[in-house]
Amino acid sequence: MVQQQKEKNEIAVATNRKAYHDYFIEEKFEAGIMLQGTEVKSLRDGRVNLQDSYASVKGSEIFLHHCHISPYSHGNLSNHEPLRTRKLLLHRKEINKLLVKTQQQGLTIIPLRIYFSKRGLAKVEIGLAKGKKQHDRRESDKTREASREVERAMKERK
Repeated sequence: MVQQQKEKNEIAVATNRKAYHDYFIEEKFEAGIMLQGTEVKSLRDGRVNLQDSYASVKGSEIFLHHCHISPYSHGNLSNHEPLRTRKLLLHRKEINKLLVKTQQQGLTIIPLRIYFSKRGLAKVEIGLAKGKKQHDRRESDKTREASREVERAMKERK
């Protein structure tokens, strides 16, 4: 069971670490997710993969694609399909904002993490992302490594 405690009493189920490596995250949104039957139980077991998933705007709705939620182990014949498209729940203003930014600026909507709120509801944190080039990835790796070295040196001095 992969669960981490956050300050706001949120239980993180899955995080998309690759998103921070491959994209510049410009803005974050919190969205509800429409789940069927045993999907919630699979989420509570931490059996979800956000690796290659993305979200898209169709009409006036947002859908999450390629999010793999494994079938529940104690389920019956009516288990859910693991890679089905799931609807995300956002306010109309947020959907319109995402639609404009993805069409005009060429940004992508990427799920960053799935968690349970303090009320027990499954939520998805999505981000407006801009793709990194190879040299951008190298540069961010260098800055991260340099900050680690500085922290080590400060720790040794104390």
